[in-house]
Amino acid sequence: MTEPSGETAPEAPEDVEPTEDVREGTETAGEAGTAPDDGPEEADATGDAPETTDATEDAPETTDVTADATEETEEAFGQPGRDAGKTGGSDAAPELSEAQAELAAQRELRARIEARKAEKDGPVTAGAKLSGTAADLLAAVRAVEGGAAKGSAFYEATDPVPRPPAPERAPAPTPRSPAPEHPTAPAPAATAAVREVLARGGAPEALAGQVAAALGEGAAAALSDDPWQLLAVAGVRPEQADGFARALLGPDCGPGDPRRTVALTVWLLERAALQGHTALEAGTVRAGLAAHSVPDPEEAVDTAVSEGAVHLFQEEGEETEEEPGEDADGASEESRENGEEPPALLGLDRYALAEESLAEGLARLVRTAAADAWEGAELERAVGAHGLVLHTGGEAARAEPVALAAAARERGLRALVAVHSDDGRRALGAAGTEAVTVAALLSGAAGPGRDEDGALALDLLAVLDAPQLDVETAATLVESLPDGCRLVLSGDPEVLGAPGAGRVFADALAAGVCPRIASRVPDPGPLGELVSGIGVGELNQVEAPGKEVVIVPVRDAGEAVHRAVQLVADSVPRAIGVPPERTQVVTVGHGGSAGTRALNAALKQRLNPGPGRFGGYDPGDRVAYAPVPGRTVTGTVLSADAEGLRLRCGDDEVLVPKERVESALRHGWALTAHQAAGTRWPAVVAVLPGDAAGGLSRPWVYTAFGRAERHLSVVHGVDQALTRAVAEGVAPERTTRLRPLLEGLLAAGE
Repeated sequence: MTEPSGETAPEAPEDVEPTEDVREGTETAGEAGTAPDDGPEEADATGDAPETTDATEDAPETTDVTADATEETEEAFGQPGRDAGKTGGSDAAPELSEAQAELAAQRELRARIEARKAEKDGPVTAGAKLSGTAADLLAAVRAVEGGAAKGSAFYEATDPVPRPPAPERAPAPTPRSPAPEHPTAPAPAATAAVREVLARGGAPEALAGQVAAALGEGAAAALSDDPWQLLAVAGVRPEQADGFARALLGPDCGPGDPRRTVALTVWLLERAALQGHTALEAGTVRAGLAAHSVPDPEEAVDTAVSEGAVHLFQEEGEETEEEPGEDADGASEESRENGEEPPALLGLDRYALAEESLAEGLARLVRTAAADAWEGAELERAVGAHGLVLHTGGEAARAEPVALAAAARERGLRALVAVHSDDGRRALGAAGTEAVTVAALLSGAAGPGRDEDGALALDLLAVLDAPQLDVETAATLVESLPDGCRLVLSGDPEVLGAPGAGRVFADALAAGVCPRIASRVPDPGPLGELVSGIGVGELNQVEAPGKEVVIVPVRDAGEAVHRAVQLVADSVPRAIGVPPERTQVVTVGHGGSAGTRALNAALKQRLNPGPGRFGGYDPGDRVAYAPVPGRTVTGTVLSADAEGLRLRCGDDEVLVPKERVESALRHGWALTAHQAAGTRWPAVVAVLPGDAAGGLSRPWVYTAFGRAERHLSVVHGVDQALTRAVAEGVAPERTTRLRPLLEGLLAAGE
């Protein structure tokens, strides 16, 4: 939706009076409904100003141009037009003979106008210096005003005006951009309009900014027509959207309203994406709709598919995801033998496109890399012969892809190492290895830059922490790599998956379409022994002469919080020598009596007490900042001003706009394991209260305990649940489509 014509057009200099006349005439025609839409009117008004300005050296010429525009506006209203104004000064022009007119000072401009009229078959009042799309828009508007064409003619007909010659080399399509660090704030007018709609429906007006950001410039109209679009705002529940809809629509709405069922279907898939799914089985979606009182869930799904809100996938051989260690053919072969069709999946457009783009991009790298015989370690030989290689191992194994990149640079190749977090980048930097974060590489803030085709100027990219790649980030990264580039995805398959949708690394491993190199380098010390045992399902007692591992038993959640604070503030600094700012608390979830909220409140009171005068934060507070969903950066509050909250995140100073503080910022002394994945600290305090037993799994324990470099304290209140979780606890499975897509594409290529 565009702003009303004239509001967005740049203002002309005040001393050029005719420019305002031209704009006024064009706007009036737009109000009369004679133009196809607001867009061409704005282009016309903007384009007319420079032409009129160029004509200011000759007043008679400018006056005639303005008179033409005014007469066309009168014709649009059905007024006499040219016949009504034969008394003005400029109207005396027709009384002159042809010879006198040719001798007049305005001859040159009139010749240009006549040439444009002959070319475009209609009157042209301004814009003579326009070309390309702007000139075409101007011609289309005049043709519609004169009745020579209908309003859609411009979009149906071939360009009548030759285009200017194209540049010698057009830039290649830019790869999909990552989500912006700070989403663009909605226009104040759009937010005000949404606030009015929310007030009519009894919804909190504080949601106006989020609604306008989620639904775009036309948010107010969209919300009035379909109140269930309120579900697009994070945190809004279906029952809240139902109440809002009843207030706006009255008795016209019901549980089977198609608008409600479509919005609920999308909402269910969006919530599934927060849990890592890129798609859901159709039966699961129908069950979810039934749980929200949709009278005919099957019809609701059909309606959502027919309207394009969701996509239905029923591909031959498609199956739900399996664990990487399972038989790749077991489940699908059994279902085929029983004559069962693979389950139909429903997914949102953004994740469907990302998975398909990622599969095609990985297949492109596999097919375009030139095989070469590289000498060296097993990983180096595999990368020389293949375009895509998967590398698995623990923390110590990270040295292998780093050494690979160094060897590739010695061969004269452009090689780079990318990691998940800034802490990981700094750790490699301290060891003498240059690395960048994936986010900085994609944004252009770091890395080699892009070539003339828009691709990253690389011959080899080694991505560490590959399990933390969500499908959209991975698709953007692979799209950015040029043909022939070699890609190494390296990581520990036992850690928790990406906080976003998808399981890229696990799906690539399960597909078996490229070499997999397993590191044989074990993680050292008692911590390495403990974590390695957890990876194979064994919770072993390890010898820890240097107090590398300490178990602190507790009876309840209150005691767990008390002991965690004591460990961070006193015990670990005194016994291990790690200060509180380098000790990280990791717990199972945000809620609960010993979740991140309770722990952070207690830790703040002990380590940095204060009134929270800046939106709940004080200078010196430790925070977890999510610049985009799915990526957490830890930092410290520096100060606050009218623009927002200023943080120190590693080496960088970051501004969090005040409107995003509540949604993007949390206190960060305590994190969940998902937030902590991809980062390590000298000391970690893992808090396992009794009410957290249901959230434990082997990947959770493996990830939380593996964040410690020198010391791990386990605040233990779950009794035998920890042992059972390590031995039997499997993380909830994610439903994705990447594995069958990879298998199909690369099998077809072979």
